[in-house]
Amino acid sequence: MSKKNNLAKRKKQHEYNLQKEKEIQDKKIKKLQANKNKMKVDGSGKKKKGGFSVGKKKLKTKLTPAAKAKAAQAMELDN
Repeated sequence: MSKKNNLAKRKKQHEYNLQKEKEIQDKKIKKLQANKNKMKVDGSGKKKKGGFSVGKKKLKTKLTPAAKAKAAQAMELDN
């Protein structure tokens, strides 16, 4: 029997491979858990303010009186 085909060696190598796979799997699970915990955000203290957010900037939606009159006039023309 050759050295490579030794039963004891094959058994040890198999156990080592199983252990290595389990360690890799555990590392992946821990990494995913860490990412999940990092992504959790507590939104209970946040208040919504007016405006639409685009990217990181805020757009104000308040219209000036002149713009309101213009919009009203445009709505009348549509009807």
